[in-house]
Amino acid sequence: MTATEGPSPTDTDARAHVGRRLREVRTRAGVSVSELARRLRISTSAMSQIERGVMQPSVSRLIAITDALGVPLATVFGPGHDEGGLGDETHGYSISRARDAEPLPLGGGVTFRRLAPGDSPGIDYFESTYPPGSTATGKDRLFRHEGYEVGEVVSGELTIDFTDEIVVLGPGDTISYPCDLPHRLHNTGAEPAVARWLIVHPAR
Repeated sequence: MTATEGPSPTDTDARAHVGRRLREVRTRAGVSVSELARRLRISTSAMSQIERGVMQPSVSRLIAITDALGVPLATVFGPGHDEGGLGDETHGYSISRARDAEPLPLGGGVTFRRLAPGDSPGIDYFESTYPPGSTATGKDRLFRHEGYEVGEVVSGELTIDFTDEIVVLGPGDTISYPCDLPHRLHNTGAEPAVARWLIVHPAR
């Protein structure tokens, strides 16, 4: 894509998907835009722009939103009620085809791809791709959220900053930590970093 070209229709649709799903989940939860913005300590205008796809949330912002709504992160990446469900659970199992799990773009160029098919209560299983220079949150800002996280780097290098230590993970390396431990994920390498994550949520 040249500098003068805009995003393709597919790119535009993918960017709008996250906001559309957030609006649907918020509406089902009976929470107003202003109330959700208050819980997140951001402006109502910013929250509205996220829902309209004008602004893409960062990884940390998206997790904060789903935590505030009391839903798993995977809820945002699944299809909406008007788009059909993931998989077929009529026989007691779920299956999701690759075509139904397209990567979705977030702020800063990071993309997430849902790996868990169907409803997976209490867990999120997804793949994230961090381009060189990208980060899950603002520069030098650590964040925390609900649950317990287990990750494996598939390719590239991924750096995780903790309060008192910096860890660099390469292909095949794994890590686990409670999500309320302040942390920041970013890519300081020269190639994209791909990692797979399992987040186990506390019982609600």
